[in-house]
Amino acid sequence: MAAVRFDSVSRVFAKELRPAVDRLSLDIPDGEFLVLVGPSGCGKSTTLRMLAGLERVDGGSIWIGDSDVTRVAPQNRDIAMVFQNYALYPHMSVEQNMGFALKMARTPRPQIRTRVGEAARLLALDEFLGRKPGALSGGQRQRVAMGRAIVRDPQVFLMDEPLSNLDAKLRVQTRTEISALQRRLGTTTVYVTHDQVEAMTMGDRVAVMNEGRLQQVDAPKRLYARPANVFVAGFIGSPPMNLRVGRLDRDGVLLDGYRIPLGRDLLARAAAAGAGRDGELVVGFRPDAAELRAESEPGLAVVVEEVEELGFDAFAYAAALDDAAESLHSADIVARLPGDTAVIRGQKMRLRVNPQGIHLFSTKTGESLD
Repeated sequence: MAAVRFDSVSRVFAKELRPAVDRLSLDIPDGEFLVLVGPSGCGKSTTLRMLAGLERVDGGSIWIGDSDVTRVAPQNRDIAMVFQNYALYPHMSVEQNMGFALKMARTPRPQIRTRVGEAARLLALDEFLGRKPGALSGGQRQRVAMGRAIVRDPQVFLMDEPLSNLDAKLRVQTRTEISALQRRLGTTTVYVTHDQVEAMTMGDRVAVMNEGRLQQVDAPKRLYARPANVFVAGFIGSPPMNLRVGRLDRDGVLLDGYRIPLGRDLLARAAAAGAGRDGELVVGFRPDAAELRAESEPGLAVVVEEVEELGFDAFAYAAALDDAAESLHSADIVARLPGDTAVIRGQKMRLRVNPQGIHLFSTKTGESLD
């Protein structure tokens, strides 16, 4: 096992394009489960491939433990990678697939059998060792790919969207199994996914990337509660945070004429941190901080466009309504409701926001003002 360090690492595929990874600096302690998450094309898989030695590094350095592996061949980095498509040999049995890397390393056969057997018991694959991949389910093939990595006893596990080919129910089960397995083995793990729910439920820490740059790295709860900028606020959370342009005044923040009262300290910090022209800033609030009330009550005028029933609770998707012109604003607002709330599509209502759930961001930089 070993720590991993990216020291101002860059990857540029074409000079006229922005870097796929732009001066990434990131420390991953020994034994940590770190998840890289972000939209397609953000650079997370390129980052993983550079760590694996499958992609060239155009700037900076990568360290595993005390060794600079920037120019070290993949087979000499003491890492094991689990791919999205499992990459199993169809003509080999499960046992042969799991032991193949050890065989190529000229490990003695008795030792191969011992290590494969231990991994098979750990992954509940004992009864499938004689089968070929074509006779296994998707979840079983995924466990074989995991087993092939485990038997090598590497310093670092690398996983590139390993659950993307599984159905929703099996994905939930398998991510629980992978998390439990990593805690049991204690091996440093870097896991790539585009699914932010997967990231939030699996990682000790989550690193959010966008356009090749690291936006924030933190524990899942802190990412959700204290996003560093507008991108993280809008990406983390399902549904994501509501984000609207508002304006500071003496007593709070105004959203289309609806005032949300804020504490003096927060107002002073936001003003000092640099609200934009005329006190403009981006106001964020999670769906569970939004409450829909009757049209006769005070609040932001909205019209409900869709209701998503989830059983125990529901999400109402609404659009802000300009009272003067009665025209819909383009930005959607999501409010979380108890499942038994009677709200219908097309209903005009008032939205109130819990001041304790307010986040403020700069309109100029997108950075948090709190």
